[in-house]
Amino acid sequence: MAPKPSAFRLALFFALLCGTAAAAEDPARPDYASAPSWFPRVYTPYVRRDVHQIDLANTSAVSQMIRDGRLHLSLAQMLAAVAENNLDLAIARFNTSVAQTDILRAKSGQAPRGSDGAPIPSGLFAGAIGAGLGGGGGTGGIGGGGGVSGSARAVTISPRGSFDPTLVVNFSQDRTTSPLNTTRISGIPIVTNPTTFLQASYQQAFTSATSFSLAFSNQRQSSTQQFLLYNPSFVSRYSFSLTQQLLNGFGFAVTRRFLTVARNNQQIAEEVFRQTAATTLTQSQNLYWDLVAARENVGAAEQALKVSERLLDDNQKRLEIGTLAQLDVTSAESEVAARRRDLILAETDSQTKELALKVMISKRIDSDLAAAHIETADPLPQPKDADIPRLAEALATAFKNRPELRQAERMLANQETVVRFTRSGLKPTLVAFGFFASSGLSGNRTITDPGGGPSILIPGGITQAFGQVFRIDHPEYAAGITLTIPLRNRSAQADNARARLEERQSETALQQTRQRIDLEVRKAIIGLIQTKARVESASKAAELASKLVDAEQRKMQEGVSTPYAVIQLQRDFISAQRVEVQARVDYAKALVEMTRSTGSTLENLHIAVEDLLRH
Repeated sequence: MAPKPSAFRLALFFALLCGTAAAAEDPARPDYASAPSWFPRVYTPYVRRDVHQIDLANTSAVSQMIRDGRLHLSLAQMLAAVAENNLDLAIARFNTSVAQTDILRAKSGQAPRGSDGAPIPSGLFAGAIGAGLGGGGGTGGIGGGGGVSGSARAVTISPRGSFDPTLVVNFSQDRTTSPLNTTRISGIPIVTNPTTFLQASYQQAFTSATSFSLAFSNQRQSSTQQFLLYNPSFVSRYSFSLTQQLLNGFGFAVTRRFLTVARNNQQIAEEVFRQTAATTLTQSQNLYWDLVAARENVGAAEQALKVSERLLDDNQKRLEIGTLAQLDVTSAESEVAARRRDLILAETDSQTKELALKVMISKRIDSDLAAAHIETADPLPQPKDADIPRLAEALATAFKNRPELRQAERMLANQETVVRFTRSGLKPTLVAFGFFASSGLSGNRTITDPGGGPSILIPGGITQAFGQVFRIDHPEYAAGITLTIPLRNRSAQADNARARLEERQSETALQQTRQRIDLEVRKAIIGLIQTKARVESASKAAELASKLVDAEQRKMQEGVSTPYAVIQLQRDFISAQRVEVQARVDYAKALVEMTRSTGSTLENLHIAVEDLLRH
């Protein structure tokens, strides 16, 4: 059986009310700068928002790389694991979302709170930090004495409300018993007044420096007094007020200052995250190359130990046949012990760097990751002339890409907003306002017959009071201006001077940032040139040292050299190998520093900030 049309419409209404919103948010990257739609779910503004959950378990990419207790890790795989698991990046991601909540807060007319790396300028506030745009004050309401309104008065209406409208409903019941010192007015010595009161008001401010308020109130009051015109009486009142700032506080630059700064701070937070990402990826690459170098140092130490052990074995055999002295065997044994010590130190250094890299690529070091042995897949890079950029091109790229520069520029934009706000604060305050109210008074009215006949009751109530309100039988009009002139204005002058000084300070800091970037780029180019030359010279030195060791060993076998001479040359060769490895590591780090100094780290690694924010 088909449902009735009315029941069907009711079911459809509740389905819309409880259904999901039309626009779905990306669960990996929620937008905290916008409030969820309140329709059809009208209760949404009063329910806490869901925030994205944190997952402190390593992604599957890390566990999938572990095979038979070994973690085969290329540079690209390492960077992907850092992007997914690094805790520094995970912490920094929250700042971008925090900055979005400031935008939402500023849209309501309230002050943003700032985030890590994106503070709120102190000069942005006319009063205490955290104050909003609205103020108190106003007029209208139900007067005392049982009448519609009070006596004539001077009307002053101040701006009120915030950009988020406010609805206030007030209901009360009151019963007052008052002893009187005379019966002339009320006819009795004790008066009891039960009162029921209901009021609803609505107020809102706009970025045009305009604010308005609406209020509607009803009051029912009865009394034991004998000489009241209406008993019980019904008082209704409707009021509307409008204010407009004309000098101090006028203009979008002033009223939207919080929103302007909040949006600037969102960009600053994103640039701070970009800088954190570049720094983290730079550190991870340096750790990777350090581990590669540590592995090569372990290999060199193992080779040196094998050579020294072979020399010891040869010397022992020659000692047995009487062609070598015992002192030469002792020297060879000492050399073996020294090389074993070097191997232990190299293995310890390798394990330390391996642990540091595991921390970089994971959210936690579980048992599988802790037991895994990292095997680096990428070798140290070979120097190339094309790796060294031209100075002018490198500087242009750095000034375009460095996040610190864009942070400083946004900071300066915030200070410019403060200067405009404090410049407005130098002006007197001039508020134009208008006010309108309509009131009604009715109730049961008893008329006494002067001739002694029975009294006549004329019924009345809230309907009659409403009619008087809507017919505007008892209107109240008010319009005017409020001019406030601070005679010396020293506070506003101090605020404006400070804002301008801080603006100059920000301009100087911006230039300092440019100068620091210029210096870092120049040093990076110098570092590339120097490390490239060091690699070439160290490689040549290691090659020559290897040839000298081979020649000296042949001479010793022919009896024209001593084991001590061979040991010395072997030490020189090992030292030359370490110098070469360190030079190549320094060159790899110089390449990393070159991309960091020009702000090209993410671009060169083909990593988008948006992808990092979604992890």
